[in-house]
Amino acid sequence: MIDKEKYADLYERQKLFFNEHITREIPYRLTALDRLREGIIEHEADIMQALQADLGKSPFESYSTEIGLVLSEIRYMQRHLSSWAADRRCTTPLVLFGSRSHIHYEPRGMVLVIAPWNYPFNLVMLPLVGAIAAGNCVVVKPSGEAPHMAACVQQLIDECFVDEYVAATESDMEVTDALLSLRWDYIFYTGSGAYGRRVMEAAASYLTPVTLELGGKSPCIVDDDADLRTAAHRIVWGKLLNAGQTCIAPDILFVHEKVKEALIKAVIEEIKIQYGDNPALSPDYPRIVNARHFDRLAVLLQYGRIVHGGTTDRDSLYIEPTLIEGAPDTSSLMTDEIFGPILPVIPFADIDDCVEYVNEHPTPLALYYFTSSKKRARYMINHTASGGVCINDTIVHVVNNRLPFGGLGASGMGAYHGRYSFELFSHAKPVVSTTTRLHFDMKCAPYANRLRWVKRLLR
Repeated sequence: MIDKEKYADLYERQKLFFNEHITREIPYRLTALDRLREGIIEHEADIMQALQADLGKSPFESYSTEIGLVLSEIRYMQRHLSSWAADRRCTTPLVLFGSRSHIHYEPRGMVLVIAPWNYPFNLVMLPLVGAIAAGNCVVVKPSGEAPHMAACVQQLIDECFVDEYVAATESDMEVTDALLSLRWDYIFYTGSGAYGRRVMEAAASYLTPVTLELGGKSPCIVDDDADLRTAAHRIVWGKLLNAGQTCIAPDILFVHEKVKEALIKAVIEEIKIQYGDNPALSPDYPRIVNARHFDRLAVLLQYGRIVHGGTTDRDSLYIEPTLIEGAPDTSSLMTDEIFGPILPVIPFADIDDCVEYVNEHPTPLALYYFTSSKKRARYMINHTASGGVCINDTIVHVVNNRLPFGGLGASGMGAYHGRYSFELFSHAKPVVSTTTRLHFDMKCAPYANRLRWVKRLLR
């Protein structure tokens, strides 16, 4: 039984702490980020062990997709925070003669971060880094489906911070419901669209702003002029990273009918190059997070014709990299986000068929297009909607913290990383300061014949 009073008490203590205005000071924020960085470095081995236990991740993948990205984000925040947080002068129109304008960035206040299980360290820490940099108090809720990492996150945060400033809760789902019943100043949620709706409903009762990082079926399109070897190499990497349990993994592969057979052959060869003839024996190939998700994915193997892979082992939560052709349009393989190492292949003859598909379905979190033509690439970018785009690559846009990362429509709302995280967790407060030395004021009655002057100024 969840003790709701425990979280209500934590909330009140954080509220009191925030109202002391300590977190508004830039040195305090920088010191907090430094403590977090040192704690991550100290616990690097524990974090890697937890990722291995929960998802079968190799040390390289654990560092490159989780630990390293977080440390890079912290360094980037520390380097630029003072300049980002400084008041920013703005032009003042002539109609406000005698006034000066600027933007003052202030923290939103009490922030709740709800994290998923697929990147259980990265997707807890990146929002936390942004929230700390912006001067907020934060409660993070890790996912119970990655229990080893949830325990590791709790230990790390407990060691780095007092809980009235930053706290990590237990990972039970009931805890999420208890937390959502409180009046937060901002909620950051990463996960499924289904639960994202519950988050929005809870936030709506308090008019709390939210960021939703969701997912969807991110299409990968290979045109007839693409470099097939490069395409195969990068598609296999992007699809099989974390065994396909990535919100921006290629979820459906469209390939021009002229090069379909050649691409499939290249993809199969690339799977063997990266993971060997038997990926089950590869130390670099991860596993499905738990039996529930394994069973869900195993059902998808019945749709269409398997052209490569299809082997499974429930005891070890292993699913072989699998290519499927001819899946029915109405099957869950084609309608739902796969979130696993299964890739349906769809041939096309006209690129506009792919454009039409993308635009008629829920907006994806990412779109990948392989072509040798800059003109074709511009056409794809300009005629489709998606959270982000990679041309001749997959996944890599998420690594650049100079770019915003986020969804659109069904794939989410709001964007973060780098400066975008700082601004997301800040309120940009407009400030106008007017001199008292001048009394040239046209805005007050009586207006007499001032209308023509106001028209002239406002035009």
